[in-house]
Amino acid sequence: MHYPLSDSRQAFVVLSLLDGFGARAVTRLLPHFPCLADVLDADLLRLQSLGLKPRAIESVQAWQRGDAALLARFERVQTWLQQSGCSVLCLDSPDYPALLGEIADPPPLLYLRGDPGLLHDPQLAMVGTRHPGPHGAATARAFARSFTASGLLVTSGMALGIDGACHQGALDAEGQTIAVWGTGLDNCYPRRHKALAAQIVEQGGLLVSELPPDAAAQPGQFPQRNRIISGLSLGTLVVEASLNSGSLITARLALEQNREVFAMPGSIHNTQAKGCHQLLRQGAHLVETVQDVLDVLKLPLKAALAAAEGCDEVTQAPDSPLWRCLDHQPASIDWLSQHSGLAVEQVMYELLDLELAGHVQQTPHGFSRR
Repeated sequence: MHYPLSDSRQAFVVLSLLDGFGARAVTRLLPHFPCLADVLDADLLRLQSLGLKPRAIESVQAWQRGDAALLARFERVQTWLQQSGCSVLCLDSPDYPALLGEIADPPPLLYLRGDPGLLHDPQLAMVGTRHPGPHGAATARAFARSFTASGLLVTSGMALGIDGACHQGALDAEGQTIAVWGTGLDNCYPRRHKALAAQIVEQGGLLVSELPPDAAAQPGQFPQRNRIISGLSLGTLVVEASLNSGSLITARLALEQNREVFAMPGSIHNTQAKGCHQLLRQGAHLVETVQDVLDVLKLPLKAALAAAEGCDEVTQAPDSPLWRCLDHQPASIDWLSQHSGLAVEQVMYELLDLELAGHVQQTPHGFSRR
């Protein structure tokens, strides 16, 4: 005798634990079972008539036999759900995010840690290479901070490189961000982002996965999670990517989902920009400023951001060692680093801030005041 289920949510949880029940399989079952728990009670002939694969049928039968390992995993999920901030969201729930529900294979169940209400906020997916140059990471962080200040929620995959920089930029703006994982939410990957994950939740953000909390990292799971990143978002911005970057998968999925695709241009000598250049040749929107994205998405800047940018020169620039080194004659990043006493990466980061605020311009010979 298998475990008695008290509600539809528990049936979704069980199916997320069974082999052979991916997003497409569960989506096909929903029209046949007004109560999804009935799938777990179906006999062999009924299961075969639904076109389920043998391993899926074997998984259901294991659950029906009361398989000890399956029951233990199910109980662990129930315990996980009792933790503060932990929840699940089923595909048949009225609270399921509408944009994600429109894609071809929406995840049947989302495991969440943090504020579920963020799933309904207007979002921009920001993705890119795991191996960016210093300029690419600084650009991602600065743009994410400005998008957050404008009221656009930044969603990414919390991978090393560009993803992590985007989440950090949103946090810099004292805002929220959504991180979609390719592992269970008890298995932070990469491990070095454990502190970042904690900060996202502490600051009111959200961690998302379609996998049970104990799911370990498996290569095939990361391309799968990319459809969730793009599916939650109005558009996807690729900051820096090589031709074989997984970010291009996210961009392709965004196109398939009828969402906007944006890309930043880079140096022709930078291999990590070639993926972006390919997207631009294919018709992606070229992005040089935050406003380029907001214009396409038809989202106005928050008054707060406009006010902040308007007073930036008065309140921030005079106190900056970098600003004091800038003149109307262009200067190189190395020269500015040497004369301001700031590290090169910090110089690039601050220059991006000043450029986004309209106080600095980049020329072929370096940076100067406007």
